Amino acid sequence: MERDNKVSITVIRRLPKYYRYLEDLYRKGINRVSSKELSNMTGFTASQIRQDLNNFGGFGQQGYGYNVEELQKQLGKILGLNKIYKTVIAGSGNLGQAIANYRGFQDAGFKVVSLFDKNPKLIGLRIGDLEIRDIDDMESFIKENDVEIGIITVPKESAQEIAEIYDKSGVKGIWNFAPADLQISDDIIIENVHLSESLFSLSYFLTNKSDYVRRG
Repeated sequence: MERDNKVSITVIRRLPKYYRYLEDLYRKGINRVSSKELSNMTGFTASQIRQDLNNFGGFGQQGYGYNVEELQKQLGKILGLNKIYKTVIAGSGNLGQAIANYRGFQDAGFKVVSLFDKNPKLIGLRIGDLEIRDIDDMESFIKENDVEIGIITVPKESAQEIAEIYDKSGVKGIWNFAPADLQISDDIIIENVHLSESLFSLSYFLTNKSDYVRRG
């Protein structure tokens, strides 16, 4: 779908939540939903939801609302979830293994094809159907298997080195769980998940509850 203007990042950040609630409705066998009902579920106003969705075309019908299955499919396409992304994980500790074992990522099209680590005690072990390989082999593996996404679950001190390997390997996107700001090529998309920052925010709101506004 062609658009004349870029969609704001705040709108894009809300789309996965819409998709998740629509998926729940679809699994429950619900065929249609209104913007008001979505508002009650997501915490966003009905007007905001309509404005967000209108950035991508007219999905709803006045007096009917939205067809749940159709809207979910369309949002899936917008989010790129109609594709398969080959993915590797650098760091095979508890977090890396948890991500590899999470079925929801594979169901959404993110196919983890291998894990990597430098710990000789982990190399050669299997996490489900996946073998943990030596980090020294990661660059060649990525190139040979057309991997598009690299996940970083190593300590902060090693994150930049891993990012540079991903950069040289040709990945298109990095999902970074290390508390580090990565310096790599501008054409690689980076999505940072800083767990400590989120926890610190929670700590702030526990101390300053009057500043807290629930956003769903």
